[in-house]
Amino acid sequence: MTTKLRVYFLVGFILLASSLSVQSQNEKKSENWPSFRGQYARGVSEKFSTSITWNVDSSKNIKWKTQIPGLGHSCPVIWGNRIFVTTAISGKKDPELKVGLYGNIKPVDDETEHQWKVYCLDKNSGKILWEKMAHKGIPKVKRHPKSTHANSTPATDGKHVVAFFGSEGLYCYDMNGKLIWKKDFGVLDSGFFVAPSAQWGFASSPVIHESVVIVQCDVLRDTFLAALDIETGKEIWRTQREDVPTWSTPTIHVGSQRTQIIVNGFKHIGGYDFKTGKELWKISGGGDIPVPTPVVAHDLIFINSAHGKMSPIYAVKLNSKGDISLQPGNKSNEYIVWSIRRGGAYIQTPLVYGEYLYNLRGNGSLNCYRAKTGEPIYVKKLGNMASFSASGVAADRKLYFSSENGDVFVVKTGPDFELLSTNSMNDICMATPAISEGVLYFRTHHYLAAVSDK
Repeated sequence: MTTKLRVYFLVGFILLASSLSVQSQNEKKSENWPSFRGQYARGVSEKFSTSITWNVDSSKNIKWKTQIPGLGHSCPVIWGNRIFVTTAISGKKDPELKVGLYGNIKPVDDETEHQWKVYCLDKNSGKILWEKMAHKGIPKVKRHPKSTHANSTPATDGKHVVAFFGSEGLYCYDMNGKLIWKKDFGVLDSGFFVAPSAQWGFASSPVIHESVVIVQCDVLRDTFLAALDIETGKEIWRTQREDVPTWSTPTIHVGSQRTQIIVNGFKHIGGYDFKTGKELWKISGGGDIPVPTPVVAHDLIFINSAHGKMSPIYAVKLNSKGDISLQPGNKSNEYIVWSIRRGGAYIQTPLVYGEYLYNLRGNGSLNCYRAKTGEPIYVKKLGNMASFSASGVAADRKLYFSSENGDVFVVKTGPDFELLSTNSMNDICMATPAISEGVLYFRTHHYLAAVSDK
C-alpha cells in the first residue's frame, strides 16, 4: 500500500470512528417516551434536570409552542427527535368541552363530520413534519362533555406509530407517516354500564412490546384484550374479558420468569400471559369506573380506581396467581401486600418515585404513602377548588401535576411536602405531560408546548 493510500485509509477510518462515536453519543443522549406515561407507564425521567418555573405570556423557559387543531386528550409520545400526538376535529367551530368537578353524565350531541388526525412534530423546534388523516366521518359513538374523540395516547417503537381512535379504528404508520395497516374493531361503546345511553368515548391506549401491539377494549359488549402483530396488524390472540367498560391503559411487565400484561378493571383487575393471553391472576372489587393505569415498582404492582362503593389502592406481588381477591374485612393476603379500601383516584394513574407512592385525586388531594408498606406519609391539597384529570410525572427530584384549568404544580419529592412553584399554561390541560432530555412537553386544549430552562 502506498503512503498516499495509507493516508486516505487513516483519514477514512478516523472519520468513520468519529461518526460512530457521535451516533453512539446521540443514542445515549436520546430519551424516548414511547407510550402513555413513558416506558411501562412509570411517568419518570431520571437522566436530566428540568425546569421549576416558566411563563407562557413572557415565553420564559418556553422553548416552543405549536397550535394543534381539534380536541384531543391523548398525550404526546416521543422517539428520537420526533414527537407524536393525535386529535379529532369536529365540524363545529367551537365544540363543547366542559371541565371541572360536576356530575352530568349526558353525552355531547355532535353529529357533524369529524377528522381524526395524527401529527408528527420536530421535538426541538415544534415544527410540524407531517400530518395524516386516519379517518373522516360522523362519530360512531358520542362522547362525554369532558372527553374527546381522541383520548387514546399513541405508541411508538421507533419504527412504527400506532394510533387508536376506538370505534374509528386502529392505525399503524411508519415514522414518515406512511400507513402500513389499519384495523376495524367495530363499535367500541364505552358507555356507563348503569346508564348505557351515556356514551363517554373510548380512552384506553395501545402499548407496544417486542413487535406486538396490545389493546384493552373493555366496552358494553364483547369486552376483550388482544395482541396484534405490529408489521401486519394480524391478531395473534384475543382473550375475552367479563367486565364493565373501563378507560385504563394496560401495562407490560418483563420479569425473569414471565412477561405479563397487567390491566385495571372493576370485576376483573388482573394479569395475562404476554405470549398467549392466558389469565394469570385476578382481583374482583374496585371502583366501578376504572381509569388509572397499573404501575410497577419495588417488585409490586400498584393499582387504584374510584367510583361507586370502593376507591381502593392495591399493592400486588408480581408472582400472583389465581383469584387473589380480598376476603371481607381483610387488607392483605398471600399476594396483596397492602391495600386501602377508600382513597384511590378516579382518573389519575399513581406515581411511584423513589420510596414513595404519590396518589393525586380529582379534587387536588395529594396523598403520599411509603410504597412498600402503605404507611401514610402526608395528605396535602393542590390548588384552590381546582380539578385534576392528568396523571403526575416526575424528574430531577420534582413532581409535576397539571390541573384542568392549566396550573402546573411543581412539588419536591420526599416525605416532606414542599410546593416549589405553580405555573400556568394559560389553557385547559387534560393530558399527562411527556418528558425527554430535560424538556417537559404539555399538550393543552389548543397547543403543544415545550418547557425548558436550557
